[in-house]
Amino acid sequence: MSFRKIKAETVTETVRKLFMDCNYYIGDDIMNALKSARETEQSEVGKSVLSQIIENDEIAAAEEIPLCQDTGMAVLFVEYGDKVCIDGDFEQAVQEGVRRAYDEGYLRKSVVDDPVFDRVNTKDNTPAIIHTKIVKGDKIKITAGGKGFGSENMSAVKMLTPSYGVEGVKQFILDTVRAAGPNPCPPIVVGVGIGGTFERCAQLAKKATFRRIDTHNPDERYASLEDELLAEINKMGFGPAGLGGNTSALAVNIETSPTHIAGMPVAVNICCHAARHKSAEI
Repeated sequence: MSFRKIKAETVTETVRKLFMDCNYYIGDDIMNALKSARETEQSEVGKSVLSQIIENDEIAAAEEIPLCQDTGMAVLFVEYGDKVCIDGDFEQAVQEGVRRAYDEGYLRKSVVDDPVFDRVNTKDNTPAIIHTKIVKGDKIKITAGGKGFGSENMSAVKMLTPSYGVEGVKQFILDTVRAAGPNPCPPIVVGVGIGGTFERCAQLAKKATFRRIDTHNPDERYASLEDELLAEINKMGFGPAGLGGNTSALAVNIETSPTHIAGMPVAVNICCHAARHKSAEI
C-alpha cells in the first residue's frame, strides 16, 4: 500500500490562507441570498440594513479587512485520507496555521485558555476546534470557519425522545430561534443536527452552518422541513439587525445521523449573516 506524503508546512499554509480568506470574503451563496432578500424585504428599514450589510461585505473583500470585528473561534472540519502521511504533527501544523492567520491577517484574537477561573487571552486565537473524519483516498480536505459568539451563545441542544416526533423537533428549533430573537445579528443561518448522541448532534449542527445555503439536504423529507422552518422563522418578524422585517433567516440547514432506539437528540447552532467558511483540498 502506497502513501502520499504531505509536508506539515503545506497544511499550515493552507489553514492560514483559509482563515484569512473566510474573514475577508463572504461566500457567493451568502451574498446572493442577501441581495435576493433585499428585493423581497417588505420593511424599508430592513432593506436599508441589508444594503449596509452587502456594502460592508464588498468593502471587506476589496480592502481585505475583516467583515466583522468578531473574527470568531477557529473551527475546522477535516476529511483526512487514509493513504496520507504527514511529514510532521498534523494538529500542530493546523494550530500554527491558525496562529499565523490571526497574527498576519490582523484578526481579533478571542480565545481564553481557561473557561471559568483564569480567563486569560491566548493571544493567537488557538487552540482551534478540529473535527477529523478518516475517509478513503490520498488527499486532505479542510473546511475552516470563524465562529462568532454573539450567535454561538444562542445555540441549544435538547435530548428529545422519539415520542416527540417531527412536531416536537420543529417546536424545539422554532423555540430556540424565537428565544434568540435579535441577539445573533439576523439575518441568520440556522444549522440543525438531529440524531447520534449528545455531542454528535451538536457537531452536526455546527457542520450544517458550514454547508452552502443554496443547497438542500439530499433527503426530500428533510429538504422540505428546511423550507418549512425557514418560512416559519421569517414570519417571526425580527428582520435584519432585529429592526423588523420578513428576513430573519437566510437558510435552515439540517444534517442527520443514525441514533439510539430510545433517543432523538436535536441541536440548533445559530450563525449570523457573517457565515464565514472556506474549503481547500491538499
